[in-house]
Amino acid sequence: MPLFVVIGAVLGFGVPYGVYLDQQVRARFDDLSWQIPSRVIARPLELAPGAALTAEALLLELEASRYAVDAEARTPGTYARAGSRFVIARRAFTGLEGRNAPLRIALTLENGRVAALVNADDGQPLSRAQLDPARIATLYGAEQEERRIVQLEQLPPLLVMGLQAVEDRDFKNHRGVDVVAILRATWANLTAGRVVQGGSTLTQQLVKNLFLDSGQSFVRKFNEAFIALIIEYRYDKRRILEAYCNEIFLGQQGGQAVHGFAAASEFWFGRDVATLPPHDVAMLVGLVQGASWYDPRRNPQRALAQRNRVLGQFFETGLIDARALEAARARPLGVAAAGALPRNRFPAFLDLVRTQLRSDYPDTELGTAGLVVHTTLSPSAQLFAEQAMTRALSGLGARDAAVESALVLTDARSGEVEAIIGGRSTDAQGFNRALEARRPIGSLVKPFVYLVALAQPQRYSLASIVEDAPVALPQRDGSTWMPKNADGNVNGRVFVLDALVGSLNLATVQLGLRLGVDKVRGLLQSFNLGRDINPNPSLLLGAVDLSPFDVAQLYQYFAADGHAVPLRAVRGVVDAKGRTLTRYGTTPGTGDYVVPSRLVALAMQQVVERGTARSIVAAGLGPLAAAGKTGTSDTQRDSWFAGYTGSHLGVVWVGRDDNKPTALFGSTGALRIWIELFSRLPNLPLVVPQDGIERAWIEPAMGKRTDEVCEGSREFPFVAGYAPRDKEGCPMDKLRSWFGRDGE
Repeated sequence: MPLFVVIGAVLGFGVPYGVYLDQQVRARFDDLSWQIPSRVIARPLELAPGAALTAEALLLELEASRYAVDAEARTPGTYARAGSRFVIARRAFTGLEGRNAPLRIALTLENGRVAALVNADDGQPLSRAQLDPARIATLYGAEQEERRIVQLEQLPPLLVMGLQAVEDRDFKNHRGVDVVAILRATWANLTAGRVVQGGSTLTQQLVKNLFLDSGQSFVRKFNEAFIALIIEYRYDKRRILEAYCNEIFLGQQGGQAVHGFAAASEFWFGRDVATLPPHDVAMLVGLVQGASWYDPRRNPQRALAQRNRVLGQFFETGLIDARALEAARARPLGVAAAGALPRNRFPAFLDLVRTQLRSDYPDTELGTAGLVVHTTLSPSAQLFAEQAMTRALSGLGARDAAVESALVLTDARSGEVEAIIGGRSTDAQGFNRALEARRPIGSLVKPFVYLVALAQPQRYSLASIVEDAPVALPQRDGSTWMPKNADGNVNGRVFVLDALVGSLNLATVQLGLRLGVDKVRGLLQSFNLGRDINPNPSLLLGAVDLSPFDVAQLYQYFAADGHAVPLRAVRGVVDAKGRTLTRYGTTPGTGDYVVPSRLVALAMQQVVERGTARSIVAAGLGPLAAAGKTGTSDTQRDSWFAGYTGSHLGVVWVGRDDNKPTALFGSTGALRIWIELFSRLPNLPLVVPQDGIERAWIEPAMGKRTDEVCEGSREFPFVAGYAPRDKEGCPMDKLRSWFGRDGE
């Protein structure tokens, strides 16, 4: 065939094909981007002298953040423990307020609190410190790829140079294809009798990852070389190497592929790639030749041998000296026990996160923009809650296997959601009862009935007398509504305080009718729950369907000292470059009924001390001085408890999805879970502020002021300025016996 025919054929095919490939390369490389999943992280653990914290909770937090035990605790991401003293080498991390440098922290725990907090390096006291937060979920787009984009300067120099030393020693000089390397690899493989060395350049490997499949045909190899030449012609070495370091496949967890050295460092070691020691750098470089084959979790011996071979090549090329080589080879594989790609470990909480982000960040953006979503979740509180629910429901017995439950835990003051459970299968996807199950709340509504009354201090106080007497109200259908007390008794004249503490239905209805059902309904509607509020008198006994999250929103009002605080699960969102995009704060309500709410809180503390929730004290939790209320719907279909301390508010529901009776009261179902949780949860006791409150001794017959020494007299709190002024003395024979006086 004449030469010009060959040349013509090459030009006729090669030039158009080259132009086509060039267009494809430029289209991909000029706007090189990946679908980068968003990471969802917990709140950073706040440490401060006096803060509530136990060793058990701290260990759960450290485990969630993938800290490793190390006797020296000098490498970021490690800790050491000696009894109640911990030394923690905190990693660097970027929060909503900016970057936090690595820090060695020493803290001592005593009696459930942080007794001392110092800088472990210089011994200087610290007023506060944060631990880097745990990653709790990953939000993927269409491509199930884990990736973190970094620049070359963010990678350890040993990794960048070591990669070239192992994979492509002539990278800086060749133009995309290295014929000498191909011949050298062929000889090495023939000599060894197996594949021990590859001949592809880093550019060719990048081409294979970005443009081609993994086949071995001649056409594919031709395209690989051709595209590599085009890339080398169009782009500089730095751009190519940086793309490679962010694209290379380095691991797999389930359906998620791990790409790039930054993501691989977190996946394999739970650490920032910039902090890796030489032996871990060598492991990452060794994975380039086969992440599945050299998987250090599945094939540790094979991985160790590969790592040491790479270390040898580091030494051969002068990247490390003999002493560093010996030290690195002596180190065990420093791989974390499990992968770091939690996709949806806490599904109920993640449901709330998505709901609260939806107006600003659609799901498509969450899965592809590489955002970091900073949430309010407390890993230790969430795990304590899951364990508490499992233990309590297991204690109900096999006959109650159909019983379900849901739980919401918040910070008592801020309204930040610390934990959510949507069902007894705590990690199951699907129906989220904490957010979606709307059930009658029963007696949980009663504190709000009494709040309406106490907000009128000129008319009502905790010492006011109310009739616990039968009620009969005709209904539109011709029937008569005749509520009863839980025990069937009628108690006559009782103090408002005792009516709430004893959860007396008849007294509550009598009071509510006197106040007006519309006023109670209006108060509940002011919380903007987005639910229909029952306008009928049955509302006074909890005939309104709300979710556990709704109830938590209501009771947050009392926990936050009479301020309506919206519950939130998201603190803010940061982009892939660490820039804060959005902060989510809360604006508390104006606090129009702060002092009346404090009176209700004091009454709910007595519910715990001597009322329907007294099993809290019996369980040894009396020092928490908790306030709370039990609730049971008609025929025991729903068991509720809402209670709070100085640290946390917890709302628990127990019931059945088919709405059948459970044979449980609020005190025998939901309260059990609350007690299990708060028995282990670090807590500060509830101290109800006394500002705006005065106290007076009251005689029981007429509710008038009397002397402390009078028999039967009781001390009550009042809105300041509204205690009774009329005084009733007592004769000598009615003096209290000071040698056996009442404890009330």
